[in-house]
Amino acid sequence: MIDTRNLLVDRHDAIVTVTLNRPEQRNALSLPLMLELTQVLQHIGSSDARGVILAANGPVFSAGHHFADMAGHSQAEVRALLRICTEMMDCLQALPQPVVARVHGLATAAGCQLVATCDLAVAAASASFALPGGKGALFCHTPLVAVARNLGRKRALELAMTGDPIDARTAADWGLVNRVVPDDQLEAATLDLISRATRGPAASKAAGKQAYYRQMEMPQPAAYAHAGDVMAQNAVGEAAQDSFRAFLEKRKH
Repeated sequence: MIDTRNLLVDRHDAIVTVTLNRPEQRNALSLPLMLELTQVLQHIGSSDARGVILAANGPVFSAGHHFADMAGHSQAEVRALLRICTEMMDCLQALPQPVVARVHGLATAAGCQLVATCDLAVAAASASFALPGGKGALFCHTPLVAVARNLGRKRALELAMTGDPIDARTAADWGLVNRVVPDDQLEAATLDLISRATRGPAASKAAGKQAYYRQMEMPQPAAYAHAGDVMAQNAVGEAAQDSFRAFLEKRKH
């Protein structure tokens, strides 16, 4: 595995846990951390791992961008930084494996974006989520891209315009996380979800994930056409044909 300074990477069986490990910086998404995380994700994507858990050390999940990477820098430099952040977020969804965020504490700004970008998310009851730019001078433009794709328009804009945090239960009600559990059950609940999300042939799951993200950006007729093409291709594959035969043979008896 890649040597990292800002992350902890641990593999148990087929599941890789990647942990943001800069608690003294509130796990801010600094430039070095984002570059490391992208590299680690790319490595996992080409491995035989079946699933990924994204977690964090310390009292805060992630405080978002590291302002030291923006203060005193030119527009071109900040734009380049945000492009690197986008590449990292895109990498999460391009992975063939399911990715589950294990969230405790505060996930704010780009940290909230990170949760929204993961395929699935489990939150501790004490977790909270915010797009705080609405209270200050830097609106959360790029975090809102991912968050708005999880929430309806009105709720996404309430989060972004007020800058007020929401608690974990509200985040679940609004669709930002899949479920909320007591803090002492967070690890077990996340393992349970990733175990169930990685059942079945890995190739089928990878094709399903990629087709989902692609069709979500399409008008409905194009989405059906794309999903139909992918499903037909998978249906004639060896794994699907074997499962069809096994099912039909079972029904004969």
